[in-house]
Amino acid sequence: MAISSFNDLLGEARSQPRPQRLLLVFAKAELPDFPDEEQRRQFEQGEGGVLAPTVCADKTPDELADMNALLKEAQQTGAEWDLFFVAGMDDIQGDEEIQNQLTKMTESLQMGNVSSFIAFDKQGEALNLA
Repeated sequence: MAISSFNDLLGEARSQPRPQRLLLVFAKAELPDFPDEEQRRQFEQGEGGVLAPTVCADKTPDELADMNALLKEAQQTGAEWDLFFVAGMDDIQGDEEIQNQLTKMTESLQMGNVSSFIAFDKQGEALNLA
């Protein structure tokens, strides 16, 4: 199944034979430190920049009814964000492993490695960041 929205991803996660855990990292696009004129111009046009993670969360697919439920929870944090990334893993008993995976995911995103994750916009539509 092609995943084109966050709701598609929830459905796919719910259909897996093993219970799943969704790792979410919300990020804000920012200008890099000491940007040149081209970087500024691109950023002002809504392109380029660097990703700054603002909020991390883990949820089971059953904890979120749909994208609207996720948006409500995200608004309650008060954090600003432009897009979010999701990775899935088998749901395990152990918050330490989940936290380790969220830390690895955040570090990977900070280094610009986005290919291992699915990115979504604020409407829950999948983004192609290639």
